[in-house]
Amino acid sequence: MMTNSTAPRLLTVILTATFALAFSNVSARAEISPRDQQALAKADLVYVATVRKNGTQSKAAPVWFTIGADNDSILIQTGKTTWKAKRISRGSPVLVWIGKADGPAFIGKAEITSDTAIRDKILKDFHEKYWQNRVMGVGPSRAKFDSGDRIAIKITPVRDLQDGFTSEPGSPPPSMESSSTK
Repeated sequence: MMTNSTAPRLLTVILTATFALAFSNVSARAEISPRDQQALAKADLVYVATVRKNGTQSKAAPVWFTIGADNDSILIQTGKTTWKAKRISRGSPVLVWIGKADGPAFIGKAEITSDTAIRDKILKDFHEKYWQNRVMGVGPSRAKFDSGDRIAIKITPVRDLQDGFTSEPGSPPPSMESSSTK
């Protein structure tokens, strides 16, 4: 039998446990795996595919990238009217291959962000990493971000995909849950 003095403690324990379980499911991984960190350190590009409204994968496109400030995400940019931007804005998961179209891969959550720190990191890192940006002005610029022509995207890994996983445009994407792999 529960007394008036034990009810608040029990309620606190139940709420704390419920919150912990809910939070652990929301933040599935939220970090870049050691396998992917190693591959990213050597890569110039990542290949990104989104999921179409019909539930199938798009073609993977090569894009420039940098690592998020907390080493928990990949930052990319794109034009505001691209299919990638449209799909991400409606919540599409993102498939990422590192370095080459058949490189190490993961599935993640992507968000379009107007965070100034993320935009600044993209601008600084792309200028240092990509000579085409530094010498020829190719890629993002502050003016393009400010005008809304370019958007910043933060991709947070949810789970690694098995070695050898390749893009299959038109097929269903792998599950976001770690219990199944392709």
